[in-house]
This record gives sequence, structure tokens and C-alpha cells, in this order.
Amino acid sequence: MKKTLALLTLALTTLSLVSQAQTKTVSLRGNVTDGASKPAEAVTVSLLHAKDSSVAKIQSTDRSGKYSFLDLSAGKYLIMVSAVGHEKSYSAHISLDGDKPEVEVPAMHLVTAGKELGAVTVTYRKPFIEQRIDKTVLNVDAAVTNVGATALEVLEKAPGVMVDKDGNISLKGKQSVMVMMDGRPTYLTGEQLASLLKSMPASNIEQIELVTNPSAKYDASGNSGIINIKTKKNKQKGFNGNLALNYGQGAYWKTNNSLNLNLRTGKFNFFANGGYSIWNTYQVLDIKRNYRDAGTKELTAIFEQSSFMKNDNRNYNMKFGADYYLSKKTTLGIVGSGNFSPEKWTNRNTSYMMDPHSVTDSMVLADGYSEDLWKNKSINLNFRHQFDSTGRELTADADFITYGSNSKQRFTNTNLDADQTPKYTEQLRGSIPIDIDIYSAKLDYTQPLKKGAKMEAGLKTSFVNTNNTADYSNLGNNGWENDYDKSNQFQYKENIVAGYLNYSTQIKKFGIQAGLRYEHTRYEGKQFGNPTKPDSSFSRNYGSIFPTLFVSYKANEKNQLAVSYGRRIDRPAYQDLNPFMFFIDKYTYVRGNPYLQPQFTHNIELTHTFKNFLTTTLNYSYTKDYFSETFSQGNPQYNEPEYATIVRQGNIGSRQNAGMSISAQVPVQKWWTAILYSNYNYNEYSGTLNNEEIKVSAGTLMFNVNNQFKFNKGWSAELSGWYRSKGVEGQILINPMGAASAGISKQILKTKGALKLNIRDMFYTQKVSGSMNFQTTEASFNNRRDSRVVNLSFTYRFGKPIKGAQPRRKIGGAGDEQNRVKMGGNN
Repeated sequence: MKKTLALLTLALTTLSLVSQAQTKTVSLRGNVTDGASKPAEAVTVSLLHAKDSSVAKIQSTDRSGKYSFLDLSAGKYLIMVSAVGHEKSYSAHISLDGDKPEVEVPAMHLVTAGKELGAVTVTYRKPFIEQRIDKTVLNVDAAVTNVGATALEVLEKAPGVMVDKDGNISLKGKQSVMVMMDGRPTYLTGEQLASLLKSMPASNIEQIELVTNPSAKYDASGNSGIINIKTKKNKQKGFNGNLALNYGQGAYWKTNNSLNLNLRTGKFNFFANGGYSIWNTYQVLDIKRNYRDAGTKELTAIFEQSSFMKNDNRNYNMKFGADYYLSKKTTLGIVGSGNFSPEKWTNRNTSYMMDPHSVTDSMVLADGYSEDLWKNKSINLNFRHQFDSTGRELTADADFITYGSNSKQRFTNTNLDADQTPKYTEQLRGSIPIDIDIYSAKLDYTQPLKKGAKMEAGLKTSFVNTNNTADYSNLGNNGWENDYDKSNQFQYKENIVAGYLNYSTQIKKFGIQAGLRYEHTRYEGKQFGNPTKPDSSFSRNYGSIFPTLFVSYKANEKNQLAVSYGRRIDRPAYQDLNPFMFFIDKYTYVRGNPYLQPQFTHNIELTHTFKNFLTTTLNYSYTKDYFSETFSQGNPQYNEPEYATIVRQGNIGSRQNAGMSISAQVPVQKWWTAILYSNYNYNEYSGTLNNEEIKVSAGTLMFNVNNQFKFNKGWSAELSGWYRSKGVEGQILINPMGAASAGISKQILKTKGALKLNIRDMFYTQKVSGSMNFQTTEASFNNRRDSRVVNLSFTYRFGKPIKGAQPRRKIGGAGDEQNRVKMGGNN
């Protein structure tokens, strides 16, 4: 690790000593009018470099049709204005030499679609990946293989993002990512977050933002940052919508369908979208465990297990809302959403217990069946008031969210002798209802200051109440009898209060943003007893301060530097604090940990951007009280089966993470653009686990290549792939893996529709395998799923927009609460 830190320090020092010539900055201002020469509101204005038409900056006009671009370097530019139902319009070339501090651009006019455009013709198309100084942005529609895909599959090929077999998401080698939808936390983790993302068609998504060091305005949760999924929203007046239909065929068939509608008239804006998906899939998991004597280290027993799991999932979701514009300065809004997801799960499991010579002693045939019903609904009330045109603004949000899950399980275990003669059969059934209620409210205020500076402040509070029950019974001679060893009821209550201050300013070529956030957490948990176990409870009360700092420096037109620092927290998922041991199968259990502490992380990043095409980032983080999924062998003293594996979350010590990423967009030909990304990530874990000192370190290298092809007559294509080398995730060593995808698209129906055909994981290489050693157990696993899928999809935009628009602000007051929800009996 010392060598890595030395190299990292040398690279940081070398990069920071790059000297560049000083240049003056200039501001551009202008206005846009419609066909009636009236101010055109919320029109997209793009500042383009005249040399290659690449985008320098983008913004929207205000209510008076005005726009401005501040702190520009000398050079030649173009202004492009665009709006739905209108042709793109371009200004003449604008030369900035620094002699004038402010340049006024002649008024530009929108031209209704179908009318003749002026003499200037510029070709511009959003790339799939945009590297910005503070985040990475994925334009989902720009990649052909994204159509027909789900949100989870789009994330799987995003640069620096990895999704493991359980749906846990990591960013640049670090887990505990806060996943948001339109600026609102999803409130889910693990399998439930994966289920939500699998049910969301990519056709509903506009962009995905990867923010590795968020400001103090965001919740402090998430040591690796934020993934914000921005759904499509129509900002034009009139009636508009889009339809997406998709059929996928892997080992089993799948479908994702969605409909989005928007109506803006007068002072009201109404919107609604709904979706229906069928997700049939399978998973094959092979596990091998070698048990050794604690003293002699000799092999004492061998365990092998093979499982085939089949899932049949249906998902129905709807979102609706309305905005009412009380005046030009005040807006009231309401947003409601609901999700209804029934699922059937079957598992055929064969386990072999063998002696050290691989001779079978006994077998267990286990059949599992589960019917799950996951429901959630939410409502958001939001308020926005703009005091004046300077940007002084007050916003408020109130959220109420409920999650409900009811899982009905049944297991049949048949025990056999070595010659496969049945000895006895065990039958177990379970009912696992879960209810989670989340209340959240926040208030944000923005105050512009002199010389372009800005101050932001806000308050937030959230309340969480969860109630989990596991009710198991065994089939005995006298019928079904309660199994108190496996039955449990757990209640958890939590309150978080937070406040923040954030200051930003521009001093010549330096952009500075500093923030301070305080969060106070209070929680209590209670495990209810039964005739064989007493009640138990725990509680905790603590507060923490989270500073953030972001400094950017634009040396010249070609080079830009930025450095950022932030302190983050990751709180345990609610169910991970439940001290009970949950049944997975006869040889695998999950136990909660009421003593699990939150982990705190210090993040530092340095980014260099060259000519808006090459971005290099160096990062380092240190995590204290790092918690991770841990594995131990069953202890009969604690009523744990001797040869079972117990999975629990635990604080294992500290983690150091250092990495370097490089991304580039290479215009190979006019019709071919290659987007390249690579990331090297080094992790070192040190601490104590199962009363043993641990010190594990390893580096992981990731490559991501995306080739975009643009042809004539509306044809386009994509060829992409990713690869990840061997790496360490806590106790688990993960073997290399990767996948390749390809697709082709054709615009139809006067460019309002599109047909797309693609295949993902075409060589069927996206398989997860690895190994781990703990106490006297050596384990390895191999997991494969229905990842090779061919998709055929159709998308269509309809409606007749009219002039004028009012952009909707990001809404949602809930913090990281949803990200920590785990639901279902297997969590």
C-alpha cells in the first residue's frame, strides 16, 4: 500500500505542477424569441466550440427568454438554440479575444419545424458518455444496446460501476452507493433495489449521473457517492407522450413496456407514466466447502451443493403528478407513485456431505418454493418560490413512503444415506411479512451574493418505523408446530435531523465550493421474545459533521483541473441490525448484528480534463469501522449447525482505497466514435474478524469500450464490452469476468419512431465465480444467470407541443433512508 500511495502522491504532485498561460475570461449574454417575437422560455441553449461543434456548456432560457454563459476563455464559439417542435437555430461565429469583458449576442428566433433554416448547418449528437468536471453523465438513448434493456443492465456497463450477483452496486471499487431517482433516494438496497431497477425500462431514462464526491446539500450517506437516475420529462406545453414496447428472449422470454404522458395547459401541468414487465429468469449456483481441523489443518469433511433457481416476476408500476403555477414565481406540486410486484421462486437444491476422500456420507435433496408480493407507494408534496430573477429561491418537500412485503415460503428437505436411500423428510413453512414507513421533510434556501457567489442552506428530518416478522413452523406427527428457533419479530425506529450550509464562488479562473453538513441520528430496536427466548433491545444516539470542499481551475481552453474532498457516512441497513438468525437453507443462514456501527469515509479526488475529450482522475479514500458481509462456520454452542455457513454484516476494521481512471472519446471517423474507459482500483483491508487478525489487499483493473456508429437514412449501431480483472470484495476473491454486446437501430415514422435489435452478453461470459477462506472453512462458488438476451424493441413519440415551457425542479425530501431498506425473508 505504501508503494501505491507514493505513486499516487507523485502523480498528484506532477499533475498539479502543470503550468499554463493566464488568459482573461469573458461573459456571453443573449435572448431568444418565438415566432411572434415574444420571449421563449425554457429553450435549450448550447454553447459550441466553433472548431468541432463540441459542447462547451448548456443551459435554458429564463422567463424573459434570456441566457448567459459566464467565465469563458478566449476562442471561437457558436450558439445553438433548440426546442421540441422547432428547428435548431445557430448563431454566426463568435470570436472572444478577452478585450471585452462581456459580449452581447444578437437576438435569436425559434423556427417552427418544416420552415427553411438559415445557411449555417452543424451536426451535433449527444455522446453516450459525457465526462464533466464534477460527474460522469450517461445519455441513455445514445446507446443502441440500451433500448430494450433495464435500468440495471444500463448500470452494469456504465464506466466504473459493478453489479454483483445479489444486485449490490459498487462505484470505482467501493460499495455503499446512494441510488437516487430524479434527485430522490430509492430507499432500497441489495435484492430489492435490483428488482426495482430490473423492472424499469431504459426507455424511461433520460440520463444517469455518477457523482463520486457530492456537495453538503446531499445526504452524507454513501461512501462511494451518488448514482442519480433521471427519468424522462416532457417540458413542452400541449399533450405529449412516448410509448416503448420490448420483447426479449434468453433462456426464458421477457418483456418491458412503458407509456409516458404529459399535458401542460394554462397554469396546470399533469403527467403520468406506467409500466408493465415480465421478468422470467434463472440462476445456477454451485458451492464447494472444505472443512479442516483447527489444530492440524487436515481435511475433515467436504460439502458440495448445486442449486437451480427459477424466478417468475411480474411488475406493475405507475407514477402521476401535477404542478400548479400560482404565479410566475410560485409553484405547488404533488407526485404519487405505486409499485405492485408479485413473484414466484422455485429452488432445486442438492447437497453432498463427503469424507476427506470425497466419498459421500449423506445427501440432502431440498425443494424450495416461495410466493412473494412486494408493494410500495409514495406521495410527495413540493413547493417552490422564486423571490426575484437573481436566483433567490425557497423550496420545500414532504414525503411519505411505505413498503410492504409478504413472503410465503415452503421447504422440503429429504435426507438420504450414501446409497441414496431416503432416511427421513423435513417440511418447513414460513410467513415473512415486512412493513416499513418513512416520513421525511426538508427546506432549502438559495441566496445569490455579489460577484456571482451563492449561499445555500437547508434543514431536513426523517422518521423511519419498520416491523419485520418471521413466522416458521415444522410438520410433525401432530400437524404443523411452531418453530421458535426460526421465528422472530423485530421492530426498529429511527430519526435523523440534518442541516447544511454551502457556499460557492468564482474567483477569476478558480471555482470554489465549500460546505458543512451536520446529521444527528437516534435509533432503537427491539426483538420480541417467544416461549423459548426473552425480549432484547438496543439503542444509540450520535451526531457527526461532514465537511466538503470542491476547487476547480481552468488553466486555458485545453486544460482544466479540479480537486475535491468530502467526509461520508454509511449506516447499516435496518434489517442488518436484527440479531435474529434467518433460515436460507439447511447449510446457510443469515444473522443480524445489533452492535453494527456506521462506517465513516474520507474521500479525495483530483481530476484533469484535456480538450474536453480526455479525463484523468486520481482518488484516495480511508474508511474507519468498515463493515462488510462476513462468513463464519456454525457454532453448536450458539444453536448453529456445525457445518453451516453463517453470513452476517460486521465491522472488520479499516479500508484504504486508491485508484486512477482514464476516459476518452475518440472520433475515429465522422461516422464512428469510440468511448474508452479504464480504471485501476487498489483496496487494502485490515482489522479483526472472527478473533483473527486480517490484512488483505488486491488491485482490480476494469476496461469499458463503447463504439457508436452513425450511418445515413436513420441507421445506427453499437458494439460495446467491458472486462474486470480479479479483485477482492471483503473476504471474497472474485475471478475475472466481462461481457460484450451489439445492436442496430433504424429510425422510422418520420423519426418519431425507432426499431432496435440488440444482443447482450453475446458470448455468455458474464459469470461470477470466486473463493473465500474463513476459520476452518475453504469455500468456492460459481454463479451464472440468464444474461445472454436478444431484444427487439419499438419506441414512438407522439403529441403536438406548443410554444413555451416550464421546467420542473427536482423534488423529494427523503435522504438516504430508502437506500437502507432490505426486504424479503432472505435478507
